[in-house]
Amino acid sequence: MIALGLSVWIIYTADHLLDGQKIKAPAATERHRLHQKHFKTLAVLMVIAMVVNGVIILFIRHAVLVAGLYVGATVGIYFLINRYLKFLKEVFIAIVYTIGVLLPSVSVTALPETQWPWIVIFQFFFTALINLILFSWFDYERDLHDGNISFVTVLSEKTSRIFIWILFGLVILLSFISFSSATIVVLLMNALLLIIFVLPRYFAVADRFRLVGDFVFLIPLLHLLFQIR
Repeated sequence: MIALGLSVWIIYTADHLLDGQKIKAPAATERHRLHQKHFKTLAVLMVIAMVVNGVIILFIRHAVLVAGLYVGATVGIYFLINRYLKFLKEVFIAIVYTIGVLLPSVSVTALPETQWPWIVIFQFFFTALINLILFSWFDYERDLHDGNISFVTVLSEKTSRIFIWILFGLVILLSFISFSSATIVVLLMNALLLIIFVLPRYFAVADRFRLVGDFVFLIPLLHLLFQIR
């Protein structure tokens, strides 16, 4: 769990440091300005996190480690080609994030692939994609100002709104196909994202959408802790 958390932080920090470095003037978004202002400090912390992560992964089960190396190689390839596929950035991150979260379980499971909870997996992927495109939708004007390319800047705000509605619809549709306690958790996550989506003026203030939008991924943890009790 520590390795997974550090890995996510390292990837996001590296991505933001690269974006912040490309923007010559002070960035329009607070997170990019933070990475510009504290570039050296964050770069050092990122290297330290990579060293710590390198030690931790030596104690991870072999199957998880091998699978993680494949995912790590995929992320490395992404950083090499992201300048050509920036409009697919959100899709790629959603895929890798979903794989990363599932990896510790699926790499050691004895269940055949045909018995994996594919419905919930796809719902989780759609939820992660909604989160990322929603964030890009809120950041549309600032991304245009900084020259950042995203799903929304390429396909327009209107098209992105339609696409987000389609993703919400797919999550709900899959719930009718297979309903379980895990499905309820995913629906709760999407309910919060939907509230952010339909109340943009409120959640745009002080980037509230970011705090609540990222909180939704703690809901499965709360569900797990409740089950343990």
